[in-house]
Amino acid sequence: MRLLVFGCVLVVVSALLVYGDAEIYIVTVEGEPIISYTGGIDGFEATAVESDEKIDSESELVTSYARHLEKKHDMLLGLLFEEGTYQKLYSYRHLINGFAVHISPEQAETLRRAPGVKSVERDWKVRKLTTHTPQFLGLPTGVWPTGGGFDRAGENIVIGFVDSGIYPHHPSFATHNAEPYGPVPKYRGKCEADPDTKRSYCNGKIVGAQHFAQAAIAAGAFNPTIDFASPLDGDGHGSHTASIAAGNNGIPVRMHGHEFGRASGMAPRARIAVYKALYRLFGGYVADVVAAIDQAVYDGVDILSLSVGPNSPPAATRTSFLNPFDATLLGAVKAGVFVAQAAGNGGPFPKTLISYSPWIASVAAAIDDRRYKNHLILGNGKTLAGIGLSPSTHLNETYTLVAANDVLLDSSVMKYSPTDCQRPELLNKNLIKGNILLCGYSFNFVVGTASIKRVSATAKALGAVGFVLCVENVSPGTKFDPVPVGLPGILITDASYSKDLIDYYNITTPRDWTGRVKRFEGTGKIGDGLMPILHKSAPQVALFSARGPNIKDFSFQEADLLKPDILAPGSLIWAAWCPNGTDEPNYVGEGFAMISGTSMSAPHIAGIAALIKQKHPHWSPAAIKSALMTTSTTLDRAGNHLLAQQTSESEAMKLVKATPFDYGSGHVDPTAALDPGLIFDAGYKDYLGFLCTTPGIDVHEIRNYTHTPCNTAMGKPSNLNTPSITISHLVRTQVVTRTVTNVAEEETYVITARMEPAVAIEVNPPAMTIKAGASRQFSVTLTVRSVTGTYSFGEVLMKGSRGHKVRIPVLANGYRR
Repeated sequence: MRLLVFGCVLVVVSALLVYGDAEIYIVTVEGEPIISYTGGIDGFEATAVESDEKIDSESELVTSYARHLEKKHDMLLGLLFEEGTYQKLYSYRHLINGFAVHISPEQAETLRRAPGVKSVERDWKVRKLTTHTPQFLGLPTGVWPTGGGFDRAGENIVIGFVDSGIYPHHPSFATHNAEPYGPVPKYRGKCEADPDTKRSYCNGKIVGAQHFAQAAIAAGAFNPTIDFASPLDGDGHGSHTASIAAGNNGIPVRMHGHEFGRASGMAPRARIAVYKALYRLFGGYVADVVAAIDQAVYDGVDILSLSVGPNSPPAATRTSFLNPFDATLLGAVKAGVFVAQAAGNGGPFPKTLISYSPWIASVAAAIDDRRYKNHLILGNGKTLAGIGLSPSTHLNETYTLVAANDVLLDSSVMKYSPTDCQRPELLNKNLIKGNILLCGYSFNFVVGTASIKRVSATAKALGAVGFVLCVENVSPGTKFDPVPVGLPGILITDASYSKDLIDYYNITTPRDWTGRVKRFEGTGKIGDGLMPILHKSAPQVALFSARGPNIKDFSFQEADLLKPDILAPGSLIWAAWCPNGTDEPNYVGEGFAMISGTSMSAPHIAGIAALIKQKHPHWSPAAIKSALMTTSTTLDRAGNHLLAQQTSESEAMKLVKATPFDYGSGHVDPTAALDPGLIFDAGYKDYLGFLCTTPGIDVHEIRNYTHTPCNTAMGKPSNLNTPSITISHLVRTQVVTRTVTNVAEEETYVITARMEPAVAIEVNPPAMTIKAGASRQFSVTLTVRSVTGTYSFGEVLMKGSRGHKVRIPVLANGYRR
């Protein structure tokens, strides 16, 4: 009877609705999702999975309980609001219990007060975190042979990509030259068809292809003519990330008549499942991304690659670890799915990470050993360094230099920024033909309205033999990447070199009293920039890669958890592109692109995780993450400590000694990760213990998302069994425990530790013998020696008698002795 009265009151409320613009809200409600439902409702048996166990999507128990949850969602909305005043976008049933709905703020308040509703959060936006690396990482010689060669590397492992879709016709995803792909019985995802041709997006290599855009459509952001209401990549980003992780091996990267090498994914035989939820102009919405993740886990993916993250820490919840996005990923990990997420591109500044939770592998970006450099030789013999992926001008000839602003057809064209060299119709072809065109690098290049590709096209259309692009003013953190062009060309990035060029040009270009040029007498020639220079100082942490410390809430309080977790290549990565992709203006219409970002580093880890999963199919996500972290390296190719790119006070870039806040545990070493010796394992209950012992987290909020009462037996969040130790506020002395499991043969390990002087460190026991499959615990005692106001860094090293080496970073900020 109470329900009937409740319903009558709400009908009256709905009639008084809704002034103001409708928005998208993500709502969680009482009742357990499929992954954690233990029974108790008449007619519906338990569907809960054990930790690291996949959802049985074919079970009638699962499908009937899923229908029950969706019916409850629809009933709640139907009771509260009149038909036509709301739009339900998704029902979330597998990993969290709730739905996404398009309603007004007033209706959202009504929902918040309704019985059975646990949380109502306004949707927020996410953004993209934008060939040589298999060799750099040692895969062809160290890893692929152990799995039967590149043509077996990743066999039957399904990697799900929540990204901007895929261009299925790219050779990186083709099947005609490969051994036929058989079915993958454990994966049951759908394949959408092209709405125009009716052809499926799947081909055996691509096993699933779906798109999610209900929130984007409801928000009015979706444009079907450029965003495509299908899994087709309208951007380029999704094709790029998928080919990094799982693209075919040995695909020639050809542009402008030159082959830059051969591209390959980390796991070339792995299958690709596409969940498009990101779009060209606006990025994406969490409601769509959560729906994509929910579906991917239900479909049975093994690995999730997420080159996506929020624009800022979630403000609606009290902790960065608990929101619909991270809670859904916690459910994914409970279902045995390894999740690799880009750490973010907010570097080199501290606390810029956008990947926070311990159940996620947060990946920072490294520069690998390739550097593309070029040079311009002036007629006075001076050589100016720059970058430019281009052929040289004829070796024994020099050419006249002609500046764009001296060859304008009409002074009225100045409003079009003619010195950008984007529009050939503004410049005098007769004065440019056969010469080198000098152009200016303006803010238009930074925001993407001008491109180096277009400069090359302009120079070619005007008959120039080459072009030079000068940077006169550099904003802090501006990143210049080499761009492949068919014409000789160079970008002078150092403002002092640009000044040298301008001075030389002015001296050698006589003018009349009005300023008009009498003669062009300056000359120069452009070098060959097509061949990379290999550096032993690699890897280095990229300037843009987001940095720690990790944060636990919107007020940027530091967490007792190290992030990022690991470092992987993410700078100047060659990979597949789609011809209609516009994410990078320099690669419009191309089949490949060389771009940078933690977007590129995350799929490297996803692909390597697939190789580990192939060799160790029963390992948990935490075990895979542990193997990656404990075997990583903090040394570069020359044997020196890793360096990180950083900005100096003069705004120029410098190199500094890197710390775990830059690289996590270190740079990935795939060969070692296949045989780590020991692992630090953890599961769903451990992650709940971490949440329950983190100070400041509301226990009701934890229950809202996990449907589990809090257990504080862990004592402190630093006791979570991760392959790192972080204490953000160390007072006097603290003892931290860790448990290792032997995944190799019986072995004796000697345990040592070292720490910077402000904090003392001890380990106990100093040695232990661990039988195959057995687990042993050890403790680490940290004591404040002096209060410095900064973190002290160290490590625990475990050396095995059979050659295994396990290393975990230790970080502590001493607050009181």
